[in-house]
Amino acid sequence: MSGMTVSSVPRWMRALGPDVRALPAGRWWDAVRVPLDVGTAVLQRLGEQSGAVIADGYGGILYWLVPPRSAGTWELPGAQILGPGCHVAVPPTHRISGPGLYWLVPPTRERNWTSPERLEAALRASLTVR
Repeated sequence: MSGMTVSSVPRWMRALGPDVRALPAGRWWDAVRVPLDVGTAVLQRLGEQSGAVIADGYGGILYWLVPPRSAGTWELPGAQILGPGCHVAVPPTHRISGPGLYWLVPPTRERNWTSPERLEAALRASLTVR
């Protein structure tokens, strides 16, 4: 188990339990879904400014969490915005490595969301390099 204590994780994660759960986007956060190759470049650009990131080790996908309804107008080929009406599979707090679904950047109360402006800029820069 990682060093995350109940008080150090965001309130929405406290009742997750030991298994992966599908949570509705749009309530606590929206998610930005990108392929692993793009996501790796974005993560390098953001560095310590990245908020929580879920990795799908089997699907080759990364998901950034952003404030609800903060990315809905983005037009970025290769990035999918998951907001109200979508669900996201969320790993339990202790899962910080693969295989399968895990926290590449675990959320904390201080570092839950990624700044939508910074994430959009990093995505745009990373998508133009491809």
